[in-house]
Amino acid sequence: MTPKRVVIIGAAVIALGGGGGFVVYSEMQHAEQKEKIEPLTLNELANVFGGGDPFAPDPEADAAKALAAQKLRKRRLVDAREGRDGLSPVVIPSEAPGGNGFDPQAFPPGSNPDPGSNKALGKQMVAARGWADQWGCLEKLWDKESGWNERAMNRYSGAYGIPQALPGHKMASAGSDWQTNPATQIKWGLGYIAARYGSPCAAWAHSQAKGWY
Repeated sequence: MTPKRVVIIGAAVIALGGGGGFVVYSEMQHAEQKEKIEPLTLNELANVFGGGDPFAPDPEADAAKALAAQKLRKRRLVDAREGRDGLSPVVIPSEAPGGNGFDPQAFPPGSNPDPGSNKALGKQMVAARGWADQWGCLEKLWDKESGWNERAMNRYSGAYGIPQALPGHKMASAGSDWQTNPATQIKWGLGYIAARYGSPCAAWAHSQAKGWY
């Protein structure tokens, strides 16, 4: 392994130990000044995680999702019993959340989400992955999760964005503009589905059975 890749992997280990995303970024920028950096391979990333799978399920996040789904079911039962309209689990925060070195970010003034355009983009991106036949499942999954709104946040878990990443800053692996860019969020979401479930329809089936994915 070349020295520059040792620097990158070392920086990643620091981040996992609490150093944060800025440490990784700084180390990579320093290495780039000396030599062009090639992306880490999946095997190298796995070595950073002690030989494990860097895309493995996150037990803490899974527990938070399950608890949020349970809270939503209870709320809907109470609403139905008392004759109230069900409260949506999705809220739109006043600013995009931060975390892991990212500050909360104000939304561009005068801009508004466009779920229809986000769906059209998602349909193109899912077809580019060879999943054209899976579009119906993905559409229903993210209709349920976020309404295809890149600013959506789950009121019970804090999951964020079109694919409802938990925490939201996980989407930074797909792009530093994860807080506001629908394309970046969709890219991350499709990668998450591929790694975790294999296909959108498998993710949708899990969501239907468990209330989360």
